[in-house]
Amino acid sequence: MDLVLIGIGTGNPDHLTLQAVKALNAVDLILIPEKGEEKADLADLRRAICQDLVTRPGVVVAGFEMPVRDPENPSYLARVNDWHDAIAQAWAATIDANPGASRVALMVWGDPALYDSTLRIAGRLALQRKVNVSVVPGIMSPQVLAAAHRIPLNGLGAPFLVTTGRRLREEGWPSGADRLVVMLDGACAFQHLPPEGVTIWWGAYVGMPNEITEAGPLAEAGPRILARRQAARAEHGWLMDIYILERKSPAA
Repeated sequence: MDLVLIGIGTGNPDHLTLQAVKALNAVDLILIPEKGEEKADLADLRRAICQDLVTRPGVVVAGFEMPVRDPENPSYLARVNDWHDAIAQAWAATIDANPGASRVALMVWGDPALYDSTLRIAGRLALQRKVNVSVVPGIMSPQVLAAAHRIPLNGLGAPFLVTTGRRLREEGWPSGADRLVVMLDGACAFQHLPPEGVTIWWGAYVGMPNEITEAGPLAEAGPRILARRQAARAEHGWLMDIYILERKSPAA
């Protein structure tokens, strides 16, 4: 069986590359994760992409119920590993329900290479059956955020570091970089940082029609971001956001 993981950008169908469109039209089965009513928009968007861009007759689009992580397990890594096992089983069950499919695709938000576990889950599936995995890269959310704010990701001749909200919250500002790209931060770790000398560029639903952005000194922009996040989640039922932090170098 061939399994192709297709990066689809941050939700805008225009983000799909020609390679991604060709890959969608070359498979027999496209798997769509379904995450309940609150996140039905995410499945609907994937289905809309298929409806608009898949033109080859016979391609089957099949949804599967996305497992949820066990909140009772105190170990973060154990929770994630158990969750990935359950997702691989859900993939396998959906594939087995479509026995004529020898080429299967999954559409991945952004790119499978950056803070996404689809490749790891594919590895679990490969332990159960012979699977040839290929990847079609997609536009990453840090690129779209930087474009929305019209800024480069890095300072002049300087590095930037990509991290998660959990690590920022638990470990503080990492050493070695004065500019951070922070992903997967449902708890707004930026509000626990000393705000002096820190600038934030934030965006939610970046690249989509309902994109919202904020930027400025953290002390001023932080409260605005918290309020806009709350309002957006109440309106849409789900929220995907990302932000860039920059602090003045101690040597500056």
